[in-house]
Order: sequence, then C-alpha cells, then structure tokens
Amino acid sequence: MVFGADGQPRWARPGLIGLLAVTAVLYLWDLTNSGWANEYYSAAAQAGSRSWKALLFGSFDAGNAITVDKPPAALWVMGLSGKLLGFSQWSVLLPQALMGVVSVGLLAATVRRPSGPGAGLLAGATAGLTPVAVLIFRFDNPDALLVLLLVVAAYCTVRAIQATGDRVWSAPTGWLMLAGVAVGFGFLTKMMQAFLILPGLGLAFLIAANSSLRQRVLSLALACLAVVVSAGWYIALVELWPADSRPFIGGSTDNSLWQLAVGYNGLGRILGGSGNMGSHGSGGVDAPEGMSGFAGFSGSSGLTRLFNPEMGGEISWLLPAALIGLAAGLWLTRRARRTDRTRAAFVLWGGWLLVTGVTFSFMGGIVHPYYTVALAPAIGALIALSVRELWSRAAHPAARPTLALMAAGTGAWSFVLLNRTPDWLPWLRWTVLIGSILVALPVIAGSRASRRYAAVLALAGVLFGLGGASAWAIATAAQPHSGGNPLSGPAAAQSFGPGCMPGGAPGEDGDRFTPPSGAAPEGDPAAPSGEITTGPTGVIPVQQGGTGDGAPGNGHGPMFASANNAELVALLEHSDARWAAATVGAGSAGGLALNSGKSVMAIGGFTGSDDSPTLARFQTYVSAGQVRYFIDGGMVMGGNADSSGSQISAWVKSHFTALTVGASTVYDLSRPVTA
Repeated sequence: MVFGADGQPRWARPGLIGLLAVTAVLYLWDLTNSGWANEYYSAAAQAGSRSWKALLFGSFDAGNAITVDKPPAALWVMGLSGKLLGFSQWSVLLPQALMGVVSVGLLAATVRRPSGPGAGLLAGATAGLTPVAVLIFRFDNPDALLVLLLVVAAYCTVRAIQATGDRVWSAPTGWLMLAGVAVGFGFLTKMMQAFLILPGLGLAFLIAANSSLRQRVLSLALACLAVVVSAGWYIALVELWPADSRPFIGGSTDNSLWQLAVGYNGLGRILGGSGNMGSHGSGGVDAPEGMSGFAGFSGSSGLTRLFNPEMGGEISWLLPAALIGLAAGLWLTRRARRTDRTRAAFVLWGGWLLVTGVTFSFMGGIVHPYYTVALAPAIGALIALSVRELWSRAAHPAARPTLALMAAGTGAWSFVLLNRTPDWLPWLRWTVLIGSILVALPVIAGSRASRRYAAVLALAGVLFGLGGASAWAIATAAQPHSGGNPLSGPAAAQSFGPGCMPGGAPGEDGDRFTPPSGAAPEGDPAAPSGEITTGPTGVIPVQQGGTGDGAPGNGHGPMFASANNAELVALLEHSDARWAAATVGAGSAGGLALNSGKSVMAIGGFTGSDDSPTLARFQTYVSAGQVRYFIDGGMVMGGNADSSGSQISAWVKSHFTALTVGASTVYDLSRPVTA
C-alpha cells in the first residue's frame, strides 16, 4: 500500500505523500503570523460562529444588520470552524491552509489521469509553490475555497471525459453534473468569477467525451442545470426570505443578492467606472485621480497586466512557459483521435488559463493582484502536461528546442522578477538564470550525455525552474499580511506595505489605506474629564465634548485608530446590547468586534455608502436600547452627504453628547442631550 497500486511506479505514492507533507508544512507553519489577516472577513466569521442566522447569510455582525459584500460560502467554512474549534485566529485561518493542501493533491490526481504520476506531482508542486497560492492559502479571503471548488470541477470533468456511457444518466453525465455543482458553489463563494473556467471545461468535454454528440450536448445541458440549481437555491432563499427579518445584502443597491452578483461583483468588475464601486448603495465612487480602474491595485489593463510590477510577482513566474507549452501541446496533439485524453487536458486547462487570464488583464473595474491565484492550477497543469509531452516526443524536431526555450525563458523571466527587488537575495537571480541556461543547453543539443543523465537533467530543470518562485513563496509564508490587498514576496517587495496603499481611504474587500499625515486631533484636551460606568469592574475615564473631526468622508484619524483603542475596547466589552457600538463603514468595525468580542454595526456596509440601516431604522434600534454607542470617524467612500451613514452621523451628533474615549470620539446612545 505504501508504494501504490500495481502498474504505478514505486515512487508514485511516496512522492504524493511527500508533496502533501511539504505543502502542509508551508501552508501551516506559523499560520497565525498575520493575526486576523483580513479583519473584514474575520469579523464576519466571528459573527457566524455566534449566530446561525449570521452564518447562513454571511453577516458582518452577529446582530445581523448587514452582510459582507460577497456570498457566504467561504464564511460558512470559517464560521463552522470557529464553532467546532473555538473562535480564534487559528480556527479562522486553518480551513484555508487545509483547502490548499487538498487543492494541490487533487490537482496532482487530475493531471495524473491523462499524463501519469510524474506529471501529476509536477503540476501539484508548481501550483502549490506559486507565491500567490501560498499567500491566499494562509489568508482568510474567499479565494482559497474558490480555487478548491474549481479544481474539483476540473477533476470531475476529466473523469466525465474518461468515463463511458451513452445514456441520459450515464457516468459521463453524472461526473459532469458534479462539476456543475462545484462551479455553482464557486458562485456562492465569489460569484461570477467561478464561471470563467466553464468555456474550457465545456469545450474539452464536447470534443473528447466517450459518447455521441447528442449525448454530449445533453450532458452539458444537464451540467448547466446543475450549476443553476446549486447556485440558485441560495439566491432564491435570500430573495424569498422576508427582508425585514434578515440582514441587508451588503454591496447591493436594492437589498438583493442577484443585483450584487450582476452589479458590484459582476458588470462593475468588468466595466469599471462609476459603476465599479457605485453599486454600494448611493455612494458611488470613481477611481481616485490618476488611478483609472484602480490601477494602483493591479496596473493598467492590457495584455501585459499579468507581468507588470503589481501582478508579475504573484503569478507570472512560469506563465510564459505555460503559454509556450500550451501552444506546443495543442500542435503536437492536433492529429490525435477525437477522444485523446492528452489533447482534452490541454483544451481544458488552456481554456481555463486563457479565459481567466484575458478577463483579469482587461477588467476595467477593481482587480486585486491576489485574484490571480485562480490561474495557479492551470499554469501548474500546463507546465506538467507540456513537459511530459515534449519529453516523451524528444525525436520530434521541435520538441527539444521548445523544452529548452521553456527552461531558459523561465530563468530569464525569473531574473527580471527578482531584479525588481535587487536588495533581496541578489545572488538568487543570477543562480536561477545561469542554472536554467545550463539546463537548456544539453536539452537542445540532445547529446548522449543528456539522455544518459535524463533524471539528473530533469531534476535540475525543476530546481532552477521553480527556484525563484519557491524562494518568493517561502518569503511570503514568513511575511505577515493584513488588509484586503495582500501581496506576496519578502518585505522588500511590499511597495505600499502589506495590504496598504496610499490615499487615506479604505479600499474594496477590506483594504486599509495609510491615513494622511497631519490628521485632525480627536477630542479637546482642555475639555473637562469624566467617566463612564461599565459595571462591577469599575469605570473608564473619558473627556466630555470632542471636535468630531472624524466625520464620514474626511478619511482622518479615528477610522484607523479606533480598533486598537484599548479604552474603547474595554468600554465595548461591558455592553450587553445587540450591538455594542455602531460606526460608519467597516474600516474599524471589524477590528473592534474582534478585539472586544462584541457585535459592532458597520453602518452602510463595507464602504459606508449602502442605504442600510436607514435613519428611521437606526432611530428605532436606539430607542429600543439595541445600540449602546456610536463611534465617530467612519467614512463613506465618495463622501456622499445624502447616504444613510451621513444622516445617522448628523442625527447622533445633534442628539447625544460627545465623549472622548482614548483617542476616539464616542456618543453614548443611552444618554441623549438634555434640553
């Protein structure tokens, strides 16, 4: 059993076990060095671990005021982990790491079916060592679950292609419908991004499945139905659930999950412009000046985007070789029989890579570098498939030159990427470059020596080909990451700091920007001091009054300081209200919830511009004693003075007395201003 089934090389199973063990160490080692990672999603996972309703809907807060601006599948996993293991940083991040290990193993199994165990191991290692994969599988963004589900869909499609049967409910149809279910749940993880692999999967099955054309078309139709049902049940549930007894759908304009899918997370991502983030309620915002399409995240759109300084270090280490290998593989298998498994694999993974890559390259809306983790399985598979195919056809006149080009090209591009951080391991870029060239020379020469030492040459090719990416990946695991725009690589590569960008405003998905210098001071040091009674543990000193300089929209200090305000956290810990506090936007609400263990309402959702709760609804909550404190300093992206967040902030300031707690301006909503 240790060495696998009959007919497999004796090294196949030990190799897979070793690959999974190394992957587990890389993904689990010092897992909590990033703390809560993306506090926006960690706070929602905390809410789900404490409320079944919050878990079901993906609420940002346990009081169920509003959901995050994504569907909840990833939060289901993290929330259940918190329920089972106790909520902690470890329980939040552990599921992503395990998903990564499973994804690597399943990718190896998928590629092994058409190309053998060696190709499978190479595919798994290549994808697993991709820097952005190491980043995401140690982080709490939804992309980890998305990648796992997409690899599941690819595995099921390969099984469907290889199965036999020409009936409606035959094995090919069953496997393909399972692939559709995986894609449907991918939609419930990150919406329409999951659909980008469908052209590759569908075309591969349509070309190569072992059934008649009529049956193949019928199977595809049933698989599409499986996608609709597995994604649609939840949309129907949300739409049919009485709106006043569930949280508002964050990011939507009309409290609709469907509108969120086609608006903010759909056409807004593709087209950009004011519709990009404008689907967050009435608070539409365009890209900051000089940053068309939020180019500061991923650079200008175009064919070279995946190679630019923002995205290149995340995903492009072996992308040139994968594209060369795809072209070579399709050419070499062009005359194969219709059901050829190898050609079907090139079509499947090539379709995945090209459709997803082109979409990311030309998106006009928000696109973060870490989105490219969705390309890692396809790149890993194409590298493995093409190397195996070219090596096995060494007699073909173009095979050896193509392999040599892939090896030397990878070394040269790794040199370019490593040279972008010249002070980090300066010897590595030269080692990778020279080593790759030394591997390419005997490959292209095709001498007896190269054939005699084929295993040594192959090992050297892998080491030098993966050398730059592997070092970058290990540095990624050692580097803490936070916020909504994490970047891979060593600290030297974090040009804006981990998860940060200049500008003094929060970005999409929980991004935390660095506030501008000279932020307005909070509170008035000369104001008379007072105290708030918190219970049997004593009192918290405060200052009466306060300047209120942190009004929504100005991007100044309190939004960034409140979450780490020890006095404020202590104040919230003693509240038993449904919401211990409320603040505009999610900038500091997530950190406050995580640090205090209490529910904190993010008025207006992530950006602060969603129309929820309305002023009237918030006044009802306050009159019922369900919200204890209002924390000034939230921010509405775009500065919309008509948003509900701005209205609520103005109402609170005119009806309740300002107190300064630590560095934050706080209003005790149980103590209205006396006439």
